[in-house]
Amino acid sequence: MNAEELRAAQAPLKQRYRDDPGSARIPARAEARLDGAEIAVAIPSWQGETIAGLHPAAGGSGALACSGDMLLQALVACAGVTLRAVATAMGITLRGGRIVAEGIWDARGTLAIDKSAPVGLTEIALRFDLDTDADPGKLDRLLASTERYCVIFQTLRSPPRLSVSRGP
Repeated sequence: MNAEELRAAQAPLKQRYRDDPGSARIPARAEARLDGAEIAVAIPSWQGETIAGLHPAAGGSGALACSGDMLLQALVACAGVTLRAVATAMGITLRGGRIVAEGIWDARGTLAIDKSAPVGLTEIALRFDLDTDADPGKLDRLLASTERYCVIFQTLRSPPRLSVSRGP
């Protein structure tokens, strides 16, 4: 997709969202199934099913997906798609590259060993290794725009209101 095709695809959406701001509030949903007695869940997705379980640092075998890794995968996926869209709009040619997210979490928190230890990722670093001839100033603008418009990055930066409930 080139810049003109991207603008053409997005123009009617942008106009609809300007005319009816409520239509821009897009619901998102994920679900996990508890099957059997294993300490794992099944998560349906577009590409089949992912089985997530305990990280080896929390007693898992390492054979199942880790939700912390999945969070980082969501971040690099969103950052990559956003980067590609922004690069296309800016006329920057990307021949290839990698986006790497690395995080740190303290297993003592999730295993209830130390109540003062945090539960969850406390550091996340996002790195872009890009194969392009774009000048450094343009690349700085590309990364700033990617950061600004990446849904997952901004969700992590400014966490949403969270709630927990129990169904019937």
